[in-house]
Amino acid sequence: MKIICIHHNYLGHSENVSNECADSPVFFMKPDTALLRNNQPLYYPRFTQDLQRGVSLVLRICRLGRGISERFAHRYYSEVGVGVDFTAHDVQQECMAKGLPWEVCKSFDYSAPVSAEFIELSALRDAADVRFSLEQNGQTVQQASSSEMICGFNRIVSYLSGYVTLRMGDLIFTGTPLGAGSVRIGDTLVAKIEGTPLLTVEIK
Repeated sequence: MKIICIHHNYLGHSENVSNECADSPVFFMKPDTALLRNNQPLYYPRFTQDLQRGVSLVLRICRLGRGISERFAHRYYSEVGVGVDFTAHDVQQECMAKGLPWEVCKSFDYSAPVSAEFIELSALRDAADVRFSLEQNGQTVQQASSSEMICGFNRIVSYLSGYVTLRMGDLIFTGTPLGAGSVRIGDTLVAKIEGTPLLTVEIK
């Protein structure tokens, strides 16, 4: 099982984002040790002073695929969950300033909490307009819809499969919207799909 994350997939997330991203989505990977399940707490890493969070809809791949045509991509997923992509932001800035890869700030242990429950897209009000949000200490800090993505689900699956074979159980973080920000010890995050809480992460 692998975790693949789409970088900058919502307008407004960064001043450098444009619709050009739809042609060549930027992605990075996290190892399976980054997965945090069952609403377990996240212990603040010692190597960062600025841990940041970004909520994301998460697709779970349901069949083996490589070189998938965009028009057939919907056959390779049927469920959506929600996750949080954690970043050691200060470490990322140091890496970028030196022109270095920045896996170290994204791929650390437990940096990818994911909801235990995934929802069948066919059961949702509108599978093309999946609403999701993140609360931090009871206040909504991020909210968006899948309809606002620069690169939609089918485009993501098709593009990724041109480079990486997708296997059953692989998780795809489809990008985080405007509002990513820092967390502190004692914070509680609650991620929702269509208003239903699916993931809770306590920072300890």
